[in-house]
Amino acid sequence: METHDATSAFTALGQPARLAVFRLLMRRAPQGARPGEIAAALDLKANTLSHYLATLEQAGLITSHREGRALIYAVDLTQTAALVEYLVTDCGRARPDLHSRLVAGGAERASPQPPFNVLFLCTANSARSIMAEAILNQIGAGRFRAFSAGTSPASAPNPAALELLTRGGFDAAGLRSKDIASFRTPDAPQMDFVFSVCDAAAAEECAPWPGQPLTAHWGVKDPNLATGTEAERALAYARAFSELNRRITAFAALPIAELDRLSLQRNLDRISLDQE
Repeated sequence: METHDATSAFTALGQPARLAVFRLLMRRAPQGARPGEIAAALDLKANTLSHYLATLEQAGLITSHREGRALIYAVDLTQTAALVEYLVTDCGRARPDLHSRLVAGGAERASPQPPFNVLFLCTANSARSIMAEAILNQIGAGRFRAFSAGTSPASAPNPAALELLTRGGFDAAGLRSKDIASFRTPDAPQMDFVFSVCDAAAAEECAPWPGQPLTAHWGVKDPNLATGTEAERALAYARAFSELNRRITAFAALPIAELDRLSLQRNLDRISLDQE
């Protein structure tokens, strides 16, 4: 990366609200987000956000493309990697102490070993993350230990989600809504993977996880918000379950212990893009 390009990137990130937009999109990578979703998550006015997005795009940090009528913004991972490399290689003259801190959470770090601890996050921890916990604990028994939590947990799981799991032959006994804070205590299990399954949870300002687990955003529509007849609401839960089951099945089939962290992240990103 040339110094002029790096300067533009640093200038774009030098304003707190623009940095917040970039961080949100980074957490949604490699997926993107619509301007309306970004504005709602960060409580920004549409015209203000438009200026922020234009500045970040001009600096080469994000890209935009159309999906139908919708405009989608996403992080340019190649340019972001080039900016990090510029800091370490050019500004830092490739000092080994800087490089070692970077790779501590990167491809050179040892891959997780079984049994793998996996945490699913959503806002209320009442449906999507609860279903994901039950699915992985059953299909990955012996290799995975799944947990779930919410950034603003409900008092209890949604009965519709529990009923769907029970009908499908999954163990719903003992499932409960939990606060994300309970997994940040010193005696909490250290996570190997953390997956957000709702856009709101992915946008939350959370501190980095201990142990630097691999992360991905597997956004699924919230069935709790479904309206209409009882059959239509039940269909929303069934669709959420099906999407989670498909992604979790693909994840559980990965030869995790045989892949380096970079390969694992690429596989997690591929799964996140599975919308079928």
